[in-house]
Amino acid sequence: MKKILLVVCLAAFTALAADPPLEKQPEKARTTQLEAFTDPDQAGPDYQTQGEYAGDVPGGKAGIQVIAEGDGQFAGRVVRGGLPGDGWDGKTEIKFTAKRQDDKAPFAFSIPKGDKITGEIADGKIRTTAQDGTPVELKRVVRHSPTEGARPPAGAVVLFDGANADAWDKGKVENGCLSVAVPGGLRSKQTFGDCTVHVEFRLPFMPKARGQQRGNSGVYLQGRYEVQVLDSFGLKGENNECGGIYELHAPLVNVCYPPLQWQTYDIDYTAARYGPDGTKSANARITVKHNGVLIQDNAELTRATRAAILKEGPEPGPLHLQNHGDPVVYRNVWVRER
Repeated sequence: MKKILLVVCLAAFTALAADPPLEKQPEKARTTQLEAFTDPDQAGPDYQTQGEYAGDVPGGKAGIQVIAEGDGQFAGRVVRGGLPGDGWDGKTEIKFTAKRQDDKAPFAFSIPKGDKITGEIADGKIRTTAQDGTPVELKRVVRHSPTEGARPPAGAVVLFDGANADAWDKGKVENGCLSVAVPGGLRSKQTFGDCTVHVEFRLPFMPKARGQQRGNSGVYLQGRYEVQVLDSFGLKGENNECGGIYELHAPLVNVCYPPLQWQTYDIDYTAARYGPDGTKSANARITVKHNGVLIQDNAELTRATRAAILKEGPEPGPLHLQNHGDPVVYRNVWVRER
């Protein structure tokens, strides 16, 4: 594996005001087909460098998220205490950008005091030296959700188990996965009210894409309220990014894994309530765990989200998986009615 030069300070963890990598952008129609990889073996050397690294540094633990942006360019951040959802304090981070030069890509962290330490990324590790001369090594980690592969409980409605897409109004099975690449996306034939939902999804690797064009899909409860699906790895975590209730609620923490890793949503949903005259008396509510981490805590849904296939109303609705033009796939989808 080619080595990548790393210039970094792992001893000084100062929150910066610099713009985050891949900051959210206004949604716009796709005008060109961006390159999307669905096979890690064909994703190239930048994909092999991208990912999460974790280890001990002077004073505790740290995590580094390295994000490929295409043509040998990277962005990323160092987070104190561990990776998001696994020790990070949610505040302290150092952001960086890098560009590969020949077989090396300099990484420069802008530290107010001007302190810098040189290191490298090679063989799945980040190696550097702390200010006091102590060697520091962070290893690449591939995390798995604790609910990955969760078996449906008794009485649950299995919408996809890898065999066929018969539970959907239209569906496409590719290599045992449920593809949303059909016009209008997928909606379940069965409709639901209050329910618990489990879905597993995998995002494509689209290093040159940005914002809403980077691995976009969505899980709509009753076809009305979207839990956004997006490659938001390493971002701040906005209401239009992965785990956000689209335009309504940002996730409590962004625990989006790098693309081409399986991720999970475990959702508890309570439908809106309506009186005999059809007037809404209580808003819908939703609790979401992303990769086992609580990211939406009984959030109130005051309106249907953008691109909903159904208006708000008292009748039950389907589970809808959005097609946004990107090769996002799903597996192990089931719903338990309450």
